[in-house]
Amino acid sequence: MLKVHTPKWTPELIAQAEALAAMPDDTIDLSDMPEVTDWTGWERGKFYRPIKKQVTVRLDADVLDWFKAKAGGRGYQTHINAALRKFVEGQG
Repeated sequence: MLKVHTPKWTPELIAQAEALAAMPDDTIDLSDMPEVTDWTGWERGKFYRPIKKQVTVRLDADVLDWFKAKAGGRGYQTHINAALRKFVEGQG
């Protein structure tokens, strides 16, 4: 059975989704959905959300204050994560 993780799906929609999932690819009619051949302006990984892991890190107070000030108090952990990610990507 196709697992559906949203309560908005009715039993009829679930049945339709399961029927589509069981169909061989070459039998699905895609005539009203042309193949995308121009990827200009698309962003790779835009909706990718890596798994987060809770950790305890000791930071210098002035460094933490800087990130909190930059974020306006909220979202500072996201800014710290982005800075660490940028550093890691620069190492590869």
